[in-house]
Amino acid sequence: MYKRQASHGGPTGAPLDDAIAGYGTPAGIGSAGGAKDLKRTARTHTGPIPTDFVAPVSLNEQQRRTVAMSAAVLLHYPDADYLERLAVVEESIVGLPEEVRTCFSEFAAWATEAGLRAIEEHYVETFDQRRRCSLYLSYYAVGDTRQRGMAILAFRQQLESMGLFPNDDELADHLCVVLEAVAMAEGTHHEHAIEMLASHRQGLEVLRAALLGLGSPFASLITAVCASLPAVDPDTAQKYVDLIRTGPPAEMVGIADLPFPTTQPDYI
Repeated sequence: MYKRQASHGGPTGAPLDDAIAGYGTPAGIGSAGGAKDLKRTARTHTGPIPTDFVAPVSLNEQQRRTVAMSAAVLLHYPDADYLERLAVVEESIVGLPEEVRTCFSEFAAWATEAGLRAIEEHYVETFDQRRRCSLYLSYYAVGDTRQRGMAILAFRQQLESMGLFPNDDELADHLCVVLEAVAMAEGTHHEHAIEMLASHRQGLEVLRAALLGLGSPFASLITAVCASLPAVDPDTAQKYVDLIRTGPPAEMVGIADLPFPTTQPDYI
């Protein structure tokens, strides 16, 4: 679980379903309170560049929290209680709009039929063995470069500025960690957590496109997450196209502006 400290104010609306929140994610969260010079490895994109970004679905705050926690729970490694977690998610999504609820229902139908062993094998093959399906958001911003450590630190600093203190069993840039921040951040920090996730929208869309290309049922979960975020703006769309065409940076030198948000802009 995330380290819990005294909170200051609570979220609006009904409290998040304790049952689903209790399962936690790699973070186990509890609440408290453009690079200018890039050297990219040249790659040729052999297929059409997807432009069908997920359109936003109208959600209230509680519904956004439910989407975030449900996706975090199901994107976590499928250990022994995974099917039990799945059943709790199915109960929790009843009140969501149909467009989002269907994403979870389609995934649940596949997972129930596939069984735990098949889910585990598919998860490992997809997320642990394919870089283009990385669940670490900073990978899409800085790749495997010397800036990765700074990127992860920036994620941790943002979480801590929201009163969220992740344990050390998962890196702060893991998608499940950030999703759980959206689900559990209190008061105005909830909107900040959404902004944090949305700032990595191009990476989420690349991940979604990769999962769709593989025919992975996990694509439905990423679709649900994207549907809970604001619409893609032109700048993000261009970053997405660049990322699809060239891939994440191979190395970065002479950085003037880091390609990820920080809570200390002048800290380099």
